[in-house]
Amino acid sequence: MAIKTISSREVYRNPWVRLREDKIERDGKPGVYAVLEKEPAAIIIPLERSDESEFVYLIEQFRYTVGARFQEFPQGGWEEADAVPEEMARGELAEETGLRAGKITQLGTLWIAYGAMRQLHHIFLAEELTPGETAPDEEEFDLTLHKMSVAEFEAMLLDGRIMDNCTAAAWAMYLVWKKQQR
Repeated sequence: MAIKTISSREVYRNPWVRLREDKIERDGKPGVYAVLEKEPAAIIIPLERSDESEFVYLIEQFRYTVGARFQEFPQGGWEEADAVPEEMARGELAEETGLRAGKITQLGTLWIAYGAMRQLHHIFLAEELTPGETAPDEEEFDLTLHKMSVAEFEAMLLDGRIMDNCTAAAWAMYLVWKKQQR
């Protein structure tokens, strides 16, 4: 490995995130890495099929870090390193959308923004959906649920109305998975 960790210290911690600063050596030269650490999370693609159409459900919420409201697939974590990914996915889906999945399939796992952050994202496809009550966390007070056709969703990805990279990556994973199912 061309990068060697010399020392590491925790700079900040709260219940959701840790920030550490690592002194490193790269090809004999000193340097510093800041690493944001979060527990694993799940992102869920709620997909509904009718005879001739496919629909997805997105949640819309205000994202403080960028100061705007955006639509994205339901996603989140439980701040537990040993959370069972499928349970977390089912929980986040119900919590944010009220939907329950009769069938859930894990499509894969990706790192989120691994240039600066250490967090895994488990990607799930949720099908056979039934409605129920939501139970959002306190900071999710402003969530709204949107159902749209896959064509409209994909248009929103292309024209910039959906800007969440995790939503785009999850959809790409789904399309590759779907192609392999044939």
